[in-house]
Amino acid sequence: MSGWQGRREGGGWFALWLIRFIGLRLGRTPARWLLVPITLYFFLRRGSERRASRDYLTRVLCRPARTREVLRHFHAFAATTLDRVFFLARGVQGFDVEISGLDALEQAMAGGRGALLVGAHVGSFEALRALAARRPDLDLRLVLDRQQTPALNMLLEALAPALRAQVIDAAQGGVTVMLALSEAAQHGALLALLGDRARHGEAICRVPMLGASAALPAAPWRVAAALQIPVLLGFGLYAGRSRYHLRFEAFATRIDLPRTVDARTAVLQACSARYAARIEAQLREFPYNWFNFYDFWQTPESGLVPSAGHAAGAGS
Repeated sequence: MSGWQGRREGGGWFALWLIRFIGLRLGRTPARWLLVPITLYFFLRRGSERRASRDYLTRVLCRPARTREVLRHFHAFAATTLDRVFFLARGVQGFDVEISGLDALEQAMAGGRGALLVGAHVGSFEALRALAARRPDLDLRLVLDRQQTPALNMLLEALAPALRAQVIDAAQGGVTVMLALSEAAQHGALLALLGDRARHGEAICRVPMLGASAALPAAPWRVAAALQIPVLLGFGLYAGRSRYHLRFEAFATRIDLPRTVDARTAVLQACSARYAARIEAQLREFPYNWFNFYDFWQTPESGLVPSAGHAAGAGS
């Protein structure tokens, strides 16, 4: 299988649990010392990820990426992965999290019919835990593919057993996922998913992003249209050390899809293009927050997914 679904999980069970043990027993600072050898190890051993990082950085920096910048990119990914342990185990204790756009979130949730929060593999979606301090009553449901990173999911669920009940497993299939999303929305939940990776066989929209054509899934906008709920964008941007910027942006009060194929495709394309533009804006400001370590800008001949007019799953 090509693309992100064909990538093997980095580190494995033992390495992840070792980091957990050191981090929670000795603290975040000693655990962060491990990030240097970890970064070097993956830089030397994972050639395809190294090439993907260099390609992305060359695009976002608008010049050839240097080796030290690729290392910094790997380090940022390792740091945010480590921080997921602490966000789940201790909340925002020890972190400096700046939150903006809460008014947009409050407005979207005010109707009581739920809302869809679309993020990306940019920064840390786990920084959403900072919301618990502001909105402890918020019912957050995460759409994740639990089969993609089983060791990491096992570790995170051991740290926060309640997390499993919050997860809607995207691997279950479109109909099952949609039923779960619909039920959660009816109870006023905030449905959170990452919308920048298309699953194999899923409908896509090709839109410009960082100077090339990117294949983005149409599923988030189809879900919003089916559930008739407001849509927000959310980014947990890593700013180095213990600093994060958690940003929410209003995207649409509702999405309506016309009956005709051409008109429906045009709406999906417009949504995807706006979403891609907002991701690009975040990356221009925080270039080392991009965590898609594979050939993201695949050619149309790759056969990844069919056109946007076909049926879509519930998320990726």
